[in-house]
Amino acid sequence: MPTNNLDQLYRSVIMDHYKNPRNKGVLEENNVTIDMNNPTCGDVIHLTLKVEDGIVQDAKFEGEGCSISMASASMMTQIIKNKDVDTAVKYAHLFSDMMLGKEIDDSVDLGDIEALSGVAKFPARIKCATLAWKAMEKGVGENAEQ
Repeated sequence: MPTNNLDQLYRSVIMDHYKNPRNKGVLEENNVTIDMNNPTCGDVIHLTLKVEDGIVQDAKFEGEGCSISMASASMMTQIIKNKDVDTAVKYAHLFSDMMLGKEIDDSVDLGDIEALSGVAKFPARIKCATLAWKAMEKGVGENAEQ
């Protein structure tokens, strides 16, 4: 597929997640809650996770920010649901590597997240894309300490 078509496809996936976010909202009850922000561009995320027996049972987010930040949060909540914590953290590390322009394991299906690969070309936007992932890593880390 020519690069322009691929770029357009990726843009449309990002905009779909931005305009129609998956897992938007707040989980009630005894859940892990993480609030983080990116002061550089004003992105804010409120992430709630339901982690039981080492499995991310559910994940929801609320927040304000650019399309990259909010789309990334939507994509992240989709891919970590029903995954064990170690797998969720592995996805976070793969995503971070992708944002840094590193080669990543092609055998791992990143789904819609691959649409954010172009962000690596724009260093100022990397923090936007990784905000939700950093919040998730912090959240599952706090859950493990409980």
